[in-house]
This record gives sequence, C-alpha cells and structure tokens, in this order.
Amino acid sequence: MEGNAVLADALWRAICYASVCQLHLQDNVLLSQPLTAEHVKPRPSGHWGTVPGTAWALSHLALAAGFLEEEVGLVPLLGAGHAGVVQLSASWVTGELGGLRPDYGPDAEGLRRLSKAFPDLDGLGAEVSPALPAGAFLGGRLGGCLPFAQGAALDAPGRIVVPVIGDGECETPTTAAAWLAHRDLAGTAVLPIVHVNGFRMGGPSLLGRLNDDRLRAYFAGLGWEAETVHVTTGSQAEHAAFHAALWDAVEATRQDRSTVLVLRCVKGWSGPVALGSRTLLGTSALHKTPLTNPRASMEQLAQLDDWLASYRPSQLFDAYGRSRGTLAEAVARIRWCSLPPTQLTTPTARREVSAVPFASGVTGVVRQHAERGDFLLLSPDELDSNRLSDLTGEQWAHELLAEEVLLEWLAGWTASGRRGLLVSYEGFAPLLTSGLVGHIKQRRLDGARGLPSLNILLTSYGWHNVLTHGDPSLATALLGLGAPGIRVLTPADPARTVAVLDEALDSVDRVNLIITGKHNRTHHPEGYLAEEQNRGLAVWSHLSDDDEPDLTIVTAGDIPAAVATEAVDRIRVRHRCRIRIVSLLDVTVLGAPSVWPRGLNSRETEHYLGAHAPVLILTLGHPAALWGLLAGRLHRPVDVIGWQEPAGPMPQRDLARTMGMDVAGVERAADLLLASREVVR
Repeated sequence: MEGNAVLADALWRAICYASVCQLHLQDNVLLSQPLTAEHVKPRPSGHWGTVPGTAWALSHLALAAGFLEEEVGLVPLLGAGHAGVVQLSASWVTGELGGLRPDYGPDAEGLRRLSKAFPDLDGLGAEVSPALPAGAFLGGRLGGCLPFAQGAALDAPGRIVVPVIGDGECETPTTAAAWLAHRDLAGTAVLPIVHVNGFRMGGPSLLGRLNDDRLRAYFAGLGWEAETVHVTTGSQAEHAAFHAALWDAVEATRQDRSTVLVLRCVKGWSGPVALGSRTLLGTSALHKTPLTNPRASMEQLAQLDDWLASYRPSQLFDAYGRSRGTLAEAVARIRWCSLPPTQLTTPTARREVSAVPFASGVTGVVRQHAERGDFLLLSPDELDSNRLSDLTGEQWAHELLAEEVLLEWLAGWTASGRRGLLVSYEGFAPLLTSGLVGHIKQRRLDGARGLPSLNILLTSYGWHNVLTHGDPSLATALLGLGAPGIRVLTPADPARTVAVLDEALDSVDRVNLIITGKHNRTHHPEGYLAEEQNRGLAVWSHLSDDDEPDLTIVTAGDIPAAVATEAVDRIRVRHRCRIRIVSLLDVTVLGAPSVWPRGLNSRETEHYLGAHAPVLILTLGHPAALWGLLAGRLHRPVDVIGWQEPAGPMPQRDLARTMGMDVAGVERAADLLLASREVVR
C-alpha cells in the first residue's frame, strides 16, 4: 500500500505541476533558472480549482488499472470540461499527448510548447478532448457524464466505467435523475468518483454543505453505498487511504453493489493560500487562475515560484524534462483504459420495402437489428403510446421519464461501438437539444469519429396532437447548426419510415432525426424510394406534369405529402399549368452544398425544382428552418407552409386550416406564387 501511495504522489505532483505551467508560463518550465517576468504569460488563462482533485483521481485510477492489468478495464471519464488542463497535463506526463502531437512530447521542450500554446491548442483547445485519455465524454456540458458512463457500461462485462464528476454537476437534473435511474440497469458497472471541493463555479455547492453522515444518507436513499475520503494536504497517508478506498469500491462494483467514492477536499488546495489580504484557499476565487498578473506583480511572481517549487519538480524530471525516479516508475505502471474501438458488424440485410402499418413496420425493423446483439432501444415511457408495445419488456429496451438521461445512455452506448434508437414525442424532444449539440461537437473531433450514429425517432407531432405537444424546435435547432453529420428525415409514409430507420441504424458519424406519424396509413408508390434515399428527394412523376413546371411543390413529411396529393389536380385545373411534386426525404438537401454534404448543386436544383418555377414547400417543422437552409439561393418566388404556434387549443382540422396546411391553404399559396410569375391564364 505504501509503495502505491508513493507512485500516486509522484504522478499527482507531476500533473499538478504541468497544469500550473500551462496556466501561467511560456518558458523556463523546469525552473532551471530564476523565474522572471519574461517567463510568465502576459495574461494567464484557464481553470485551476478542479485541477488538484481531478489529478488525484486520475493518478489513482491509471495506477489501479495498471495493477489490474487485463483482469478488468477501469475506464475514467471526465465530467467537467474545465478539467481539460488536467487531461492535457496527465497525457503529457504519460506520453499519450506526444504520441498524438509530437510537438508536445514528454520532455522539457514538449512542456514549453504546450504551456506556450495553452489554451489555444490547435484542434484540442482547453476543454476535455475525446482524443486523449479519460475524454470519451465531452465536457463543458454539466450533468451528462454519469448517465453517459451508465450507457457505456451497460451490458459490458469486464468494464468498470469511472465518471469523475464535481459536486456542482450533482446539482443538475440530469445527474440527479441518473443516480436513481441506475436501479433499472442491473449489472452495469459504474463507479462514480464525486469530487466534493465545496464549490460550484460561483458559490458553495449543495453537496459540499452536507456532512459525511448526511452525504452517505443522501446516496443511500438513491440506492448507492458511499465511501468518503478526506484529502487536505496530499500526504502519502492520504494517498494510501484513497488507494485502499478505491480498491474496496472496485471490488464492491464488481459484485454489483452500486458504490460511489466521495473525494472531499478544499477548493484549489496546494495552490496559493491568499493574495495580499484576500483569502483564496477554500473559496470560489480559486476556480480560475488565482494569480491574475504575476508578470507585473513581484508579489505574485514570488508566489508562482513558490507554488511551482512546492511540487518538487527536480525529483520528478531530469535536466531534459523526462520522468525520473519514482515518477518514471509510476508512468511505467499506469494503464489508460478507454472504451473499445468500434467493431462494425455486417450491416443488417435491407428489408424489402412494402406497404406496412407504422407499428408493425417499425417493430419488425427494430427486432431485426436487435438480433445482432449490440442494440439498445430507449423511450421516455412512450413505447406503448407510440404503438410499439410489442417491444416493451425486451432485455434491450428501457423506458425512463427523463429524456436527457436517455440521450446520455444512448451516447455512452454508441461511444462504446454499439447501435441504438431513442423513440419519443416531438413535443418532448427539445429537452435533448443541449445534449445533442454537445455530442455533435464531440463527433467532429479527433478521437470520436467512426462511431455508430445517434438515432432519434420522433412521432406525435403537433399536427396530430394537443396544444402542449406541438414543438418542432429540435429539428430547427439542429438545422441551424450546419453540422455535416446531421440528417433531418421526413418520410412520407410508413414504408419510407421503415426504410430510413433501417439504413440509419447501420450508419456512422451521424445524428439521424426521423420525424414521422404513428397514425399514418397512407401509402405512396414505392418506386421513388431508392432515389429518395440515395439523393434525399425525388420527383413523384405520377403526380407531376412532363416538361418544365410552372410550379413546383416540395413536400417534407406525411401530412404535406397527403395534402399535396389531394390539392395538385385542383391547382392544375384551376390555373391550367404544369405542376411538379417533389418528395423531400432529407431536409438538409435544401442547404448549401458548401455546408451540407447532401446539398443540391445548381444543376441538381434545376433538375428537381425546375429552371424557373416558383417553389412551394410544405413542411412539418418551422418555416424558418427551411428559409435558413435556402438562404435566398433559389432566386425565384418561394413560399413555405409549416408549423406556427397556435393561439390556443383547437381541433386538428382547424389547426391545419389556420396554418394553411390544408387543400384550401395550398391553393391560396399556389395562387400567389403563380400570380407572381404572371402565369395565371
């Protein structure tokens, strides 16, 4: 035990030292000469408060994983994005950063370049990165790390996922719900380390105000055994106590006893105690860099010198900045465990497209994918109301009334190389926005590419539901991002829903948002489906005139397709004009090809929409989302009929009439567009 404490202490001191260097220095990173103002950054930047405790947890986890060897994978995850400086430092000390970026090798020159570049490391930045150890969960979005860890550990024998989360994170509703939701995940080996330093960013934390007895009672009420370790000075005795508690917690977790390890320490410990007459230690003032201007203040420069020296760097590094002595031994013993790389299984054989009801079609394709054994189905207690009751009770299906937790379960599951689907109501889906945006950001970074897609199936949209259930804001928000991996899919009938869901479940590097009606029994000809899937849209020739159209009607979704089908002949007869009907399956094709991979180029735009014809677009979502995609690029009269927030509850027929999503409304819009081009005869 004593030897382990010595190794952990050396590793912890090295990580903290490198973190202080990144925050403050631009040269002289080994203190090989007296520290002067020229060695200090003009403007120190970054977050210190979480560093000592997070470095403590990572040091012990990496060493414990090394001692466990191949017996079990101990996978750390960082919940706080502000812990990015710790992750960079730990990766520099142990060499992973140099392997990824040779300029930042584990020596003095690598640390100098790292410190000089921080916080603006190209492609890595200052927040937690998925390219480095402990970074599979992207930080910066508080609350998601615990449920993400649960998803990554679900049905994963031989893996213990260890989210390192702060007491501030525990105040978020997502984390709070995830403690209780763990009861529904039998055999899921998650060992949270809760870093209680008493403060969130700006004030005392709620957990920090509880004494040990009340803290244990809180977790016990949620179904977790809590072990608390106090760290005040960073002594070897405290290292030994934490090491012993960690081993006990690992064994308890392996025995399927839900266990949480609480690390209680002082905010910013091992940093400056005070600045002039102002107390720093144990206050929120240590959240960011406590020494604001050591370049200009001799007092602060002296404090920085003492602070760096307190970690005894000469015992850790040789003259070239390489690990020496106990630190070198610690680096040799550690093992960074990560989530397994994606093992893409053979895609499921594509189902033959046929006219099927929504319920049986979706149930069939989900079961077919679940047969491969790497599938997860999630829903906020809506499978039955979404007519998918035949899927309830399956081992791979979970329902929970917490959409944000479900999203993180799905994200953790897919981050460990597996495939899944979240089924919800469109009106509830905006709750997913923040989490989805964070994961979309992550999936564009090194270390997070090649993962199975996040798939979301939304039904029960406002057109077919009550006032409170009408909110297409999630689709609008995602389309506003302009991120290339996003697909907003609006199938026109159940057969198309089945086809796009089938393809989405085998896709990678995407967020697939499928918006469809569970009530729809309409079926359209299936001969166009291949083109709709391959290109995102297709001309429905059975409803269209030959040659150049006088008006093009684009339909995105089942209700728009049904209304256009009913209205087209009336418009044609009334105006004696040529009309083209286009079924839009992937809404993103209307965006600029410079932004959206499937965006139509000018030649394709003319091919599908006509050279000069006015365009009427019918969408299930907000018209603003479509206007944003078009951005004035069509250079012709355009109108969009879509969802507008109604003044109050009303029957579905009145809702469609009010918003213009009925035959009369489409006729009125066509009248105006045709008149604008003076083609009315």
